[in-house]
Amino acid sequence: MKKVLLVINCIILAVGTCGGPLVMRLYFIKGGKRIWLSSWLQTAAWPINFIPLVISYFYRRNNNNNTTSKLILMTPRIFMATIGIGILQGFTNYFYAYGIGKLPVSTSGLLFATQLAFTAFFAFLIVKLKFTPYSVNSVFLLTIGAVVLALRSGGDQPEGEPKKEYILGFVMTLASAALTGLIFPLVELIYKKTQQTITYTFVLEFQTLYCFVATVLATIGMIINKDFQAISREAKTFELGEDKYYIVIIWSAIILQFYFLGSIGVIYSASSLVCGILVSVLLPLTEVLAVFLYGEKFNAEKGVSLALSLWGFASYFYGDYNKTENSNQSPAIEMIDKINCTP
Repeated sequence: MKKVLLVINCIILAVGTCGGPLVMRLYFIKGGKRIWLSSWLQTAAWPINFIPLVISYFYRRNNNNNTTSKLILMTPRIFMATIGIGILQGFTNYFYAYGIGKLPVSTSGLLFATQLAFTAFFAFLIVKLKFTPYSVNSVFLLTIGAVVLALRSGGDQPEGEPKKEYILGFVMTLASAALTGLIFPLVELIYKKTQQTITYTFVLEFQTLYCFVATVLATIGMIINKDFQAISREAKTFELGEDKYYIVIIWSAIILQFYFLGSIGVIYSASSLVCGILVSVLLPLTEVLAVFLYGEKFNAEKGVSLALSLWGFASYFYGDYNKTENSNQSPAIEMIDKINCTP
């Protein structure tokens, strides 16, 4: 079942990772200017999670299982830890939205790919991640892919964008990558330290709460910045039209929720490093989509980066496959040895 959930969550994560930046960038390209609004949209669709949560609750209730039929599975201790994760995610969303607003998708994508290095570093410190030659090779290849792309980032400054804003976009995107690299291992640590059974329902509760907290933080920012009053005015000047303005922001919220739901699910089904690797390997694919949708150039550096990313992705999962095969064979080999040693 965990492998099935892993595949499903990988698909959900792929939709959110590839589609989210493209829809967010469309908002800014066509006249949107509200950073806090864009930050708010990243987690505003959290109520969608109530659908599977309600289904899960009635299923558990019908089974008459006293331990799992509680309305909320999360303990007070986990509840408070989740609030902390939500606050971190709220700042991450703002930094990421700022980068998307000031940089082309290709540039913000290559910078955000560095989250894999941050994830590996923090996973080593926080959850005592054990590196294998395959995972080290994967991290190295994906990091080199980001560096290759960085070599051409100087010519990506959008026309009319002040140099100061462009540089600040770089810094903000790197900050969002660092915080994302910190959040993934922290979530994994919470899963490991909790003194209760970790079910997928628990994961959904966790993701719903921290997205709610991040949304509250963004809402405060919107109120201070008077973004709610500006939405109707911005819609009237949107290049695609007023109706399509609302379609863009609604779909932004839905697609970006896939990213959070998928990432939390992948951490539950595998690990924080697997989640980081998936996000990194999908970012060059996002850049390929940006070439077709927004006319961005696909040069040799992007081709090399894509090849390195796919190689790194294959390296990690080949190592994971070997590890699984060896662990499955060990009990059988041990039993054969015992039989052979029996007089």
